[in-house]
Amino acid sequence: MKNLYLLFISFYVFNFTNAQITSPVIRANFGVEADLACNYYGAPQPGNDDWFSNGNLGTGSFVIDTTGAAALVAGYTTNPASRMFPFSRFMRVAPYTTVNNRIWLDAIFHRDYHGTDSTVFASGSNKNGMSPINWSAPVAQNIPDKNDILDAFTHIRRAGPNLTDSLWMFGAISLDNVTGNRYFDFELYQTDIRFNRSTLSFLGYGPDEGHTTWQFDAAGNILKSGDIILSAEYGSASLTNVEARIWINNASLLMTPAAFNWGGLFDGANTGSTFGYASITPKTAGAFYTGLQCGNGVWPGPFSLVLQNNAISPAYTAKQFMEFSVNLSKLGLDPGKFGIDPCGSPFRRVLIKTRASTSFTAELKDFIAPFSLFNYPPVDAYTYITYYCGSMPNTTINVANPNPALTYTWSTTNGTIVGPTTGTSIVVNRPGTYYVAQRMDALCPVHSIDSVTILFDSVCTVLNVNLLRFTGSQFNGISNINWDVSNNELAATYDLEYSVDNEHFNKLVSYSAGSDSGIVSFNYAHDLSNINSNVITYRLKIIGKTGQVKYSNTILIRLGETKMKKPEIFPNPSDGKVWAAVNSNDNSNIEIYITDAYGRAVSKNAYQAKKGENLFELLETKNLPSAIYLVKIKTASSETTQKIIIKK
Repeated sequence: MKNLYLLFISFYVFNFTNAQITSPVIRANFGVEADLACNYYGAPQPGNDDWFSNGNLGTGSFVIDTTGAAALVAGYTTNPASRMFPFSRFMRVAPYTTVNNRIWLDAIFHRDYHGTDSTVFASGSNKNGMSPINWSAPVAQNIPDKNDILDAFTHIRRAGPNLTDSLWMFGAISLDNVTGNRYFDFELYQTDIRFNRSTLSFLGYGPDEGHTTWQFDAAGNILKSGDIILSAEYGSASLTNVEARIWINNASLLMTPAAFNWGGLFDGANTGSTFGYASITPKTAGAFYTGLQCGNGVWPGPFSLVLQNNAISPAYTAKQFMEFSVNLSKLGLDPGKFGIDPCGSPFRRVLIKTRASTSFTAELKDFIAPFSLFNYPPVDAYTYITYYCGSMPNTTINVANPNPALTYTWSTTNGTIVGPTTGTSIVVNRPGTYYVAQRMDALCPVHSIDSVTILFDSVCTVLNVNLLRFTGSQFNGISNINWDVSNNELAATYDLEYSVDNEHFNKLVSYSAGSDSGIVSFNYAHDLSNINSNVITYRLKIIGKTGQVKYSNTILIRLGETKMKKPEIFPNPSDGKVWAAVNSNDNSNIEIYITDAYGRAVSKNAYQAKKGENLFELLETKNLPSAIYLVKIKTASSETTQKIIIKK
């Protein structure tokens, strides 16, 4: 049996009472015993979940996706430099999946930089309570080994299959040095805070001195949740102190919260700050927090363990791996418990950092760049045929890449759904627009909506107006658009439309076809002074005299300096639908590479470019989470890299 160090936690509340911490426990079917293996609890024991699987038999499940672990560890031998690189692995099942009768909301495992770290706080006055805009980070810096983060874990689940079951957060961290006192924080943000390694600065922080404030009504009921921080202190033998704090306006300390008690501590950026982190304690007696640190020889998981000096260790040294659990419901921080939204996420991003000493406002040392959780992709509906003529058969509309754990409900105001209106697909037999709503659970509010429109022409007439020429050019802030058509006598109007993202088009002008027949020319001068974009695309909507509609291909105009013909990625920022505008000197192949902000490959695709302007949709960006990415475009004669922000 592995030797586990039992931790005793003294949690000081306002009246100086303390909360008992028990021996190793299983919370919400997850083992909190400073071991990483499922179906193991001090010894092989089937049934409990944990971070990874070490081959022990049983019904317990592992949380983190281990795909590619063997190849990664093998690469540590063949390419020792790879030991310095960070990486992340998310939950092995889709968010909100019910496993072993518990709802798994989300999880992540992250390996920090090794060697000379490039995500550390600069020596000086970086502290908790400051706005992230004022934190500073060096290009690279070595830090004391007792402050150096090796790996970190986070997992959120409910204790049962219902939205009313207790909400638990599990966290773990491994530090390089196991001697002396060690201090760390798990800071939980409501905003999409992120760290830009190019500018060495934090972005996306909250509006209230860099954070998001918890808001209350006069009776102390929570109106809106804000940022949370969980701080821990490990002595040489045990975890000796834990604090839970929330970001508030200090005026809130004058009222009595309904969901928790004030703990008597408040720290902002400075003495007298309006905003800061206030300590809180549960309304009911008993421990809300449990924690342990490992014994000697504990298995470090399938990704092995890389130390600060880049040596590979097959096992943890005693006290090197620290694990904890927090009952967010008992602590009063469950959005379902205080009546806001039982399906709501308690936070959006996690920033893990170490401190120099026990003081909450001690100098900050190492950090893992903020990573996102609960980033559920929006629903995407499709059907293979959207236009019928003569007759319309039963047609299936599907959800692309559905999450089997989520709920999909369909509706229409002008079509007909044949059969069930719930599920990942429906059958329809009339033209119209069909909507699908995605929910985390049948009791949850709508998370996202998508629609599919099916068109129908009963007589199968074809609009035989041919677009012979459709061109554009830009000079002195004016786009000159020209088009020639044949069979003009069949058309009623020509609508010229424009877009800055090549997806959402706006009507610019509508021209009557008039009475001329045969080949007719049109032109329009578009003033670009109010267009805030580097590129603009145009298309024609041709409407026939009998109501048929026909769209042209798009043409692209570059604005300002971009008319120098360098590749352009747009829109930027984007909700995930991204285009690349590439001007080519001849017919040739181009390659487009996408990497994340850490340089990890996301995708590589080849495209066939024709001479002149080309427009390529980067389909792989639709499924990327909110973050900063780098897009490299390599042509026969040049290579350019651009940064793009995905924000969903």
